[in-house]
Amino acid sequence: MTNNQPQDKLSAMPINRQTASFLKRRFSEVGLQPDPRHGQNFLTDLNLLHLLASTADVGPNDVILEVGTGTGSLTALLAKQAAAVVTVEIDAHLHQMASEELYEFDNVTMLLQDALRNKNNFSPTVLETLREKLAESPGRQLKLAANLPYNVATPIISNLLLTDLQPVSLTVTIQKELADRITAGPRSKDYGALSIWIQCLCHAELIRIMPPTVFWPRPKVDSAILQITPQADQQAAVPDLPYFHRFVRAMFFHRRKLLRSVILSAFKKRLDKPTVDGVMAQQQLAANARAEELDVPQMLSLCEAIRAIDSEWTGN
Repeated sequence: MTNNQPQDKLSAMPINRQTASFLKRRFSEVGLQPDPRHGQNFLTDLNLLHLLASTADVGPNDVILEVGTGTGSLTALLAKQAAAVVTVEIDAHLHQMASEELYEFDNVTMLLQDALRNKNNFSPTVLETLREKLAESPGRQLKLAANLPYNVATPIISNLLLTDLQPVSLTVTIQKELADRITAGPRSKDYGALSIWIQCLCHAELIRIMPPTVFWPRPKVDSAILQITPQADQQAAVPDLPYFHRFVRAMFFHRRKLLRSVILSAFKKRLDKPTVDGVMAQQQLAANARAEELDVPQMLSLCEAIRAIDSEWTGN
């Protein structure tokens, strides 16, 4: 420990255990290499690791979900402040390595599994574990704080906002490209379904851009720490979250097509051309409009106009 580091639970975890040199030595000792299939890139810059943890602003009433335990370095920082940490790791070797580092934290629950049941849903075991921890004491709240594996970052962020658990914040390390997509505005190359979905429900803030050199192994792209803060008033303005989620993804399924054609394709045999033309006219959308031109309120308004008709038809 450095002289200015508090002597507490983390005293069992020397600071060098988060460095590239330690990780290389530790992996060599057990005869392993990071598995690219699971997006294993470990954040080794200690200042950035602490920045991620401090940005999450973990408190004694917080239940933290961490996806990608890794070797447990971030887990330990979070567990020091949180009521409980539920950390999920898909790799059995990493799970074992982290277990050895986290053995004395009695508020850490380690799950060896995929955090996702499929690309559109969280694992029921993960959700049930979080519910149990949240119910243990009044006033507890959920936060996501993680150096997310790149290959699951989008479904983790997107699907967590669809659950009934309602996190108060999501503080994550992700590819910068993904952060750009989340924060992009209309008519830009990065603007798409994910931009609208997140911005409709949340405030997203880019905290720090990080070069490949702060990870081991080094990824081929820049990364970013992003904080996403759900806004209750914005969420309340969306009458049917699952429907809106499906609708927005459908509108960008064929990004280069005109919006009219995309709607007709998405609602084939449910909405005819005159009906779609009527909706677009009512929404004051030109015949040659494209999805990428609509801002968040416009997309939500269009969704509700379609949903009113679609619900009526599917109810018959």
